[in-house]
Amino acid sequence: MERKQILVIQNKRIGDVLISSVIANNIKQVFPQSKITYFVYDYTTGVLENNPNIDHIISVQEKVLKKPLELFKMVRKIRNMKFDIIFDPYSKLQSRLICLFSNAEYRIGFKRAHKTMKLPFFTHPVNFKEHRTKDCGKAIEDRINMIDEVFGIQNPEYAPKIFLTQEEKKYNPISEVKKPVIMLGVLGSTPQKSMPYHYIAEIINYITKTYSATLLFNYAPHQKVEAIKIYEMCEDKDQINVDIYENTIRGFIKLINQCDLLVSNEGGSVHITKALEVPTFTIYSPYVNKEHWCSFEDGKAHDSIHLLEEKPDLFNTFTLEERRKIEENPNELYNKLTPEMILKKLKPFLEHHLSQAKKQP
Repeated sequence: MERKQILVIQNKRIGDVLISSVIANNIKQVFPQSKITYFVYDYTTGVLENNPNIDHIISVQEKVLKKPLELFKMVRKIRNMKFDIIFDPYSKLQSRLICLFSNAEYRIGFKRAHKTMKLPFFTHPVNFKEHRTKDCGKAIEDRINMIDEVFGIQNPEYAPKIFLTQEEKKYNPISEVKKPVIMLGVLGSTPQKSMPYHYIAEIINYITKTYSATLLFNYAPHQKVEAIKIYEMCEDKDQINVDIYENTIRGFIKLINQCDLLVSNEGGSVHITKALEVPTFTIYSPYVNKEHWCSFEDGKAHDSIHLLEEKPDLFNTFTLEERRKIEENPNELYNKLTPEMILKKLKPFLEHHLSQAKKQP
């Protein structure tokens, strides 16, 4: 079998990079001897580390790649590496230019809806699927389809995986705290993905009053001041441990692997937790298209809530233009996703997983 040099370009956020790792996990079925490289932003590499299907990672700072001269240098570097196949699930201008000048025999990327490409960026442009047909979510299905449309694939593996070393599996900073341990993603990766603080505090207060458990907070390192604001709004602070915290992706991976479940705004932490097969409850921002990201939600191990499912009459359609308007100012819609509405779905999820920890009346 010919040894192919394969590149996957995914310059985006943590969840996108982890989801795109399914390309590596599956293309090895087609080209077992291939050497696979991922090109990603530096803060996302933790979700790819130790993946036996990935041979090399090229990482770059997001702000650096946005400089035209640095982008030109990267285009030249990729060209000199002589890749045979490039997958571009990102399919934006930066990655398309890298594809165009790469000289790769196969350049596989997504078509832009209702637009014709003016340059031959891709030798094999692939359509996004209109709707998801599997429980993995449309984003994963689209990435598997990039392989299937060009090379064909039998029995694809849809679930992204996190690979821990034996030493990482032993890491257990919560060995001395009261079990079960619930991780709370109290802030989204952006303000647009974050719930109103008093709503978060109300949900936390329900959990601490109902269950004898330890709660941990997850947030980005630069969000610490905002996370503490939420902590100060909570009533049962003795059940919240703000000292157990990891400020790196790999550190979070090791920590969540020891927790019992995650309740969080939608984002990379949810996809990481699912990849570790730890139960999740996801609160989607109103502007996020749930169909793309609701991977493996069965109402038991993984469940979620989205405002548009609870109040579908708020929108007659859910177009890209409308999502952009909501994304610019989601606060009005977030205020409609009340704690009462969230708890209606969260309560049975918690009861299913934490019944033995329920406090007696």
